[in-house]
Amino acid sequence: MSTGLAGLYFFVSLIATLYAAAVFADHLDRLGARLGLPESLLGLLTAAGADAPELAAAVAALASGATGVGLGVVVGSNVFNLGAMIGASALAVGAVTLRREALALEGGVALGVTGAVSLLGFGVVPAWAALTLTLVVLVPYIVVIARAERGNPILGEPHRRNPPHGRALWRSLLLMPVAVTAIVFGSIGMVHASLRLADRAGISHVLVGTLLLAVLTSIPNAYTGVRLGRAHRGSALVSETMNSNTINLVGGVAVPALFVAFGARFSNLVAADVVWLLAATAVTIVLLARRRGMGRIGGGLLIASWAGFAAVQGIFG
Repeated sequence: MSTGLAGLYFFVSLIATLYAAAVFADHLDRLGARLGLPESLLGLLTAAGADAPELAAAVAALASGATGVGLGVVVGSNVFNLGAMIGASALAVGAVTLRREALALEGGVALGVTGAVSLLGFGVVPAWAALTLTLVVLVPYIVVIARAERGNPILGEPHRRNPPHGRALWRSLLLMPVAVTAIVFGSIGMVHASLRLADRAGISHVLVGTLLLAVLTSIPNAYTGVRLGRAHRGSALVSETMNSNTINLVGGVAVPALFVAFGARFSNLVAADVVWLLAATAVTIVLLARRRGMGRIGGGLLIASWAGFAAVQGIFG
C-alpha cells in the first residue's frame, strides 16, 4: 500500500468512526430518555459506546503485536479525556458541578481501577490478580447504579431530554448496532493505516499510540462530554469520563494482559504515563470536590496537564 493510499485509508476510517460515534451517542441518549435511566447509568452506557474507537484501536494494536501502541492508546486517551471532557466543559460553561456523594462514588471507582492496573504495570501483581481487583471495584458499582431510583440524591438525577416515541424509538434501536459496527471497523482501519504511515516516516509506535491514535479515537468522547457539559449535566459528564477511562483500562489492559505478554512490567515511559494518569485522576476529583465545583481555572489545569503529558511523549517517546 502506497503512502498516499494509506493516508486516504486513514482519513476515511477516521471520518467513518467519528460519524458513527456521534450517531450512536445521540440515539443512546434518546433511548436513555425513553427508559428513564438515571444520569450515572446513562453515563456508563454512553461511555461504553463512545469508548468503542479507543478500545477497538487498542485491541487491534495488541492483536497485531504492537503492544506499545495499544498501551499508549489506552493511557493517552485517558489523560486526554480528563482535559477534553471535564476540563474543556469547565472552560466552556464556567463550572462543572455534581453532588459530592456521586463524585465520591465515580471518583473512587476510577482511582481503584487505575490503581489496580498500576500494580500490574509495576509487576506487583499478575494479570489475573489485577483483573480480579478491578472486578471487586466494578461489580458493586454497576449493581448500585443499575438499581438507582429516579430521585435518588446520589445517582437518580433524572434524564433531561424528551423521550422518543413510536418510529423514532425503533429507528434508534436499529441504528445503534450499525453504528457500533462501523466504529469498530473504522478503528481497525485507523490502526493499520497509522502503523504503515509511522513506519515510513520513522515515528515511534508508542508516540503514535499515546498522541495520534489516543487523541483521534477520543474525539467521540470529547464530543459527547462537552455536549453534556454545555447542557449542565455534571453527573452524566463525570460519570461518562470516569467510566470511559475505566473501560479503557479494563478492556484495553487488564483483560488483554491475560493473553498478551506485556513483559514483567511496562516500559519506563508507559509506567510513568500510568502514574501521570493516576495523579491527573486524583487532581480532577479534588478540583470537582470544591464547593462550587470545577471552575475555569481548574479546567485550564486539566488541559495543561494533557499538554505536559504530550510534551513528555514528544521528548522521550
